[in-house]
Amino acid sequence: MWRSLASNMLTFLVVGLFLLGGVILWGKSQYTASGPLETAICLRVERGSNMTKVSRDLEEQGAVTNGAMFRIGAKYSEKTGLLKAGSFLVDAGSSMEEIVAQVTTAGASSCGTEIVYRVGITRIFAEVRELDPASNKFVERAEFQPGVDETPAVYTEKRSEADTRYRIALAEGVTSWQVVEALKAMDVLDGDPGERPPEGMLAPDSYEVVPGSKRADILAEMQERQQLRINAAWEARTDGLPLANPEEMLILASIIEKETGVPNERRQVASVFTNRLNRGMRLQTDPTVIYGVTKGEGVLGRGLRQSELRKVTPWNTYVIEGLPPTPIANPGMASLQAAVDPDTTDYVFFVADGTGGHAFAETLEQHNRNVVKWRAIEAERQNN
Repeated sequence: MWRSLASNMLTFLVVGLFLLGGVILWGKSQYTASGPLETAICLRVERGSNMTKVSRDLEEQGAVTNGAMFRIGAKYSEKTGLLKAGSFLVDAGSSMEEIVAQVTTAGASSCGTEIVYRVGITRIFAEVRELDPASNKFVERAEFQPGVDETPAVYTEKRSEADTRYRIALAEGVTSWQVVEALKAMDVLDGDPGERPPEGMLAPDSYEVVPGSKRADILAEMQERQQLRINAAWEARTDGLPLANPEEMLILASIIEKETGVPNERRQVASVFTNRLNRGMRLQTDPTVIYGVTKGEGVLGRGLRQSELRKVTPWNTYVIEGLPPTPIANPGMASLQAAVDPDTTDYVFFVADGTGGHAFAETLEQHNRNVVKWRAIEAERQNN
């Protein structure tokens, strides 16, 4: 009898263990299998939240079918206590395992609201935008100029939310004065910017910041990034350039940056200035004259006067020989590369062609014909 009872108990135990193993395997397969979500969503995890609330939110949005399984999987993988606050882009078909990894790793938001402070040549503005999970594209909620326009309510609202991300976007060709003044106007930043960085030494790029970031630290990061670019460009320079050092390269790159916004023209423009330097010709470029007038502090906002073209300043390349003493803006990497690897041409002139680009010429006669065409385009536009 006892032997039979023991045998039955052993059988039940084996069956129970087998069933338990089956349940565990089934649970694991459910946890790692593709989820039911048909369209991507932005999952927001509030500060102080927990896996129970997150699993309920996911169930409500159709991202998981079994919240309990989601919580068990998170606990089994020892990630329950690693939940991070933020907004997370959950792709269609994401498994519970993938979602748990998203909300417990690093804590960097991948969707939700982003406030971008754009520092451009003619204006500085803040943009509030949100990522649309379905299209994976940003939708603009508001745009305004800090210190000029009235602050939109949505900006104030999003500034108070902990998971809002912040970014500073620096355009190619801005001056150091413009960058410093822009940072002063950004209420998300803190501290005095300190001494204005040298012209040309700030890298046009995108910079992630957080509330309370120090203005001086951001400027230091911009300078460090630009120095790395300068070093890389100078190291890759071609032979025979009329540039004695990286400083002269930076000056030339800043002129190229201000002369053209057309990417495939940069090396052509660079070839014009390289040819002029090699032939001992003055550069005769308007942006250097403008810098001599404004010192980089703002935009001229009008055409140059003949008196300004004749006036002697350290930057007026119509009257000085060679390069000006300093850069006239902060050039991007493409202009640095163009300065040390210009196209091989015989061009020594260029003028606007009416399309946003330029017409290049090897002789003064060709150039004068191009100028006549440009003047005709200008006259036609004024009449219309």
